[in-house]
Amino acid sequence: MIRLPKALHAWGSDLFSQTLKQEIQQLDTALLPLQQGLSHGNVASDENLTVMILNINEDADNIHAKTGIFYTGIISGCNCADDPSPTNEHPEYCEVIFTINKQTAETTLHLLPD
Repeated sequence: MIRLPKALHAWGSDLFSQTLKQEIQQLDTALLPLQQGLSHGNVASDENLTVMILNINEDADNIHAKTGIFYTGIISGCNCADDPSPTNEHPEYCEVIFTINKQTAETTLHLLPD
């Protein structure tokens, strides 16, 4: 389960977007839908993750943050000893909506289609 308590604490202040970005970038990348968002590679790398806040709105119970996530995808070979192909890295991008519960900071993610 993902919780974003620092972002929730910053809600309503000028620091919210910056705090949300930092907290997302500090998450274990295995919790993010990066693998499902790949366009060019076949493995999502956990390095060079950058988050951009695209839109923020709220309802009575939740904060909804639409984000753009830039990361690296890898086209990996078979990893055999005699495989001559190098590992190829490609820039990747996906959009994810983070829904933060205003009471608990529990957060759900939704990968947006291309």
